[in-house]
Amino acid sequence: MGSVAILLISLGIILIGAETFTNAVEWLGKRLNLSEGAVGSVLAAVGTALPETMIPIIALIGGGSEAVDIGTGAILGAPLMLSTLAMFVTGFSIIIFRRRREQGVTVTASPEVMKRDLGFFLIVFTAAMLAGTMPPEMRKWQLIVAGAMVFSYIYYVMVTLQEEREPEQDELRPCYFAPGKIVPKMTAILSQLLVALALIVGGAHLFVGAIETVALAFGVPTFVLALVIAPVATELPEKFNSVIWVSRGKDTLALGNITGAMVFQSSLIPALGIFLTDWQLGAGALLSGMLALISSAILYFEILRRHHTEAKYLILAGVFYVIFFFMVLEGVIR
Repeated sequence: MGSVAILLISLGIILIGAETFTNAVEWLGKRLNLSEGAVGSVLAAVGTALPETMIPIIALIGGGSEAVDIGTGAILGAPLMLSTLAMFVTGFSIIIFRRRREQGVTVTASPEVMKRDLGFFLIVFTAAMLAGTMPPEMRKWQLIVAGAMVFSYIYYVMVTLQEEREPEQDELRPCYFAPGKIVPKMTAILSQLLVALALIVGGAHLFVGAIETVALAFGVPTFVLALVIAPVATELPEKFNSVIWVSRGKDTLALGNITGAMVFQSSLIPALGIFLTDWQLGAGALLSGMLALISSAILYFEILRRHHTEAKYLILAGVFYVIFFFMVLEGVIR
């Protein structure tokens, strides 16, 4: 019962952190004169990717074969969760909040932002997967691929930050750390951002610990916990942020938060895995990666074809998570 209480408390902490973070990052984008695409795909995406990013980094630095397996699984699990479950949650949220959204169920996220992010993801994550199929004697080529992935993310950030800022569609809510200021000082915005990130990371850490205790108490197998439950828990910040933005009709921020995190999690973090391990991916890992790529490719080509997307295509992405879940239960993915 104590773990269940911690579970609920940690959810509340993450929610408060997500609300505080979305407010701070919007003000930071405004003060830096950045576009919504840049705010969602870079600032928000990297910030909320911190909880799940720490897992593979700590595991890989710790060393040992088991730690390497955990780190590799976490590296491949994050893009899968983002491209399937997070998209599903966002699409479902659009349906839930359709009455309070001016645009209803129509997804108004910038197609250019989504095409750019998903295009980068498909290319870079495919490179990471192919590097995992190279034999040990091709180690030099693995390192070359990893270096190219790092430079590709740097290029992606440069391109994204150069986008022109769109005209303000509606007034931002007052900065929570400077409620009386029409335009808050940068120190107040950054302080709020740091506090929000601390709440998000701390809440996610508490949540993962509590959910492990609860799951094991109910007899959930360890491999299900490692491959399914823990990754879902660490992706909560992105999901909560996107739900908050969807409820306010800010679809570019909502989806950019997810697709930007996908680019980050498919470039810098796999590159780290390649640098620190021999990066030999098994059949289960490759299957997980393929599900993420197929889900993203469907959405990408739909945007190319129609120059926009709909909530139903975001919800469709959840099917690939269900496939992954049953593959785990059946022992196909370990």
